[in-house]
Parts: sequence; structure tokens; C-alpha cells
Amino acid sequence: MRVARWLAGAAVLGALAYLNFFVFRAPLLVKLINVSLFSALFVLYRVIRGPSAADRIIAVDILGVLSIGILALLGLHHDQGFFMDIALIWALLSFVASLAFAKILEGRRLDD
Repeated sequence: MRVARWLAGAAVLGALAYLNFFVFRAPLLVKLINVSLFSALFVLYRVIRGPSAADRIIAVDILGVLSIGILALLGLHHDQGFFMDIALIWALLSFVASLAFAKILEGRRLDD
């Protein structure tokens, strides 16, 4: 059963990649944004159905990194600098949140 799910997932991922890079006509930055959004959907699945709390915390951290990348690509595509400012603020908040989640997962309080 697990092998069938892996094969189905690989087929869906291959079809999405083929459609995005060979059928869809757009600039490369738009295609990269699409790939990042598909990756964010897969990571969001892991956030919702993670087997443990540590997996969910790591998935939230990866989702933050993907969001920063999407903001950077949007900034390049639209030639606007404020996307990079938002990405920098998001990176700082994501770092602080990762530290807080790690402390909570360790079983300590936030004021320790």
C-alpha cells in the first residue's frame, strides 16, 4: 500500500512538473513561483498530518522558508523592494518562533 502511494505521488509530481515547465507558457520566475507554491502545499500536508510534534514543527519552519522564497521571487518578478523587507521580517519572526517551538517541545517554559 505504501509503495502504491509513493508511486501515485511521484506520478502526480511528475505530471505537475511537466505541465509547469513544458506546457505552461510564462516567464521563468512565474514557473519558479508555481513550484514553490506546490512545495508549500506538500509541506502544509505534513503540518496537518505529521506523525509527531517535531515533524510538524520542522514542517512549519520549512513553510516559513518557502514563504520567504516566494516573497523574494515575487519581489524580483514585480521589481518591488518591499517584498524583500517583508521576507526579512518574516525570516526573523520564523527564527524566533522556531526557538519557542523547540523550547516548548523540550518541555520547558518560555520564560526559563
